[in-house]
Amino acid sequence: MNRNILSTIASCTAVAALVVAAPNDGLAEGEINMLVWEGYADPSFIDPFEAETGCEVSATYVGSNDDYAAKLAAGGGIYDITSAPMDSTGVLIDAGFLDPIDLSRIEGWDDIYPQFRDAAAINVGGEVYGVPYIWGSVPVMYRTDMITDEIDSIEALWDPKYAGKIAVWDDKTALYMGARLAGHYNVYTLDADQLEDAKNKMIEQGPLLRKYWATAGELVDLFVKGEVWISNTWGGYQSSLILEQGIPVVEVLPSEGAGAYADSWNIVKGTPNLDCAYEYINYAVSPRGQCGVYRVTGYSLANEASAKACMTAEEFVAAHQDDPAYFNKLNVWENLGPNLEPYTNAWNAVKAAQ
Repeated sequence: MNRNILSTIASCTAVAALVVAAPNDGLAEGEINMLVWEGYADPSFIDPFEAETGCEVSATYVGSNDDYAAKLAAGGGIYDITSAPMDSTGVLIDAGFLDPIDLSRIEGWDDIYPQFRDAAAINVGGEVYGVPYIWGSVPVMYRTDMITDEIDSIEALWDPKYAGKIAVWDDKTALYMGARLAGHYNVYTLDADQLEDAKNKMIEQGPLLRKYWATAGELVDLFVKGEVWISNTWGGYQSSLILEQGIPVVEVLPSEGAGAYADSWNIVKGTPNLDCAYEYINYAVSPRGQCGVYRVTGYSLANEASAKACMTAEEFVAAHQDDPAYFNKLNVWENLGPNLEPYTNAWNAVKAAQ
């Protein structure tokens, strides 16, 4: 999930089994233009929604958090809903890009895990600006056929013996890894000297890198082709796609800590497609929508009741749905507030130094 801009302004069969076909009564006929992450508009669960509601879905994909504000600023009102991470929602609210959620139109709101439903990031000024959707971690992923050492530290991403086989997500959140490696764990409130340390660590890493990756598919291809052996990753998603192609990879939460994110659905201010927007958000947090995205991405789910209804007992445990406190053990991304511009400038300086 690169998040700047305000400063400058898999299993279709399994999913199909969840779908009970309903006649298209035209109740919410229209369209929805989504601004989303990869995997959030997969045909396996979008096609049934379109058939049932008559709402036609168009998706524009983002590659970083900053893309949301940038595209909304430049979009001329073409988007209806977004799937922004909670740490970026404040930027969109402050810019006036979002309308509050009418909770009377949200089904199963009380079934969403309280830590997401009550998060300060989406509860602003007495209004709610997001319907929680998924959550996940940002671990380290590596090929076990190429790396025989047991990785348990982000230091592996700076190890010269993997030179030319390392990748890192092209996003300023990579600075958090540099900060942890420098011994600074208050990664969202780094002072100027600490941020300089984090920047320098990332610059030191530069000669070892094969690539900064921008999309999930790009990293998958790099791993499958053997061009990259180790990288940070969107937990559960890219690893599942790589494993499907017979390439052995594992994910680990490094001892220094790992970032985490929680994405929610937001309604873009003034959308003319409000009925379809609410139809889709309700579908997205229903059992069909929740397990639709789970089977495509492997991400954990925000709606506990939906997860219980559509997951097997093994899946429920594997996705930490039975242990919501697990999320609190992760270093959950926060809104950078006044630190947004210096962090963005630091990340741009890292890339310019390569």
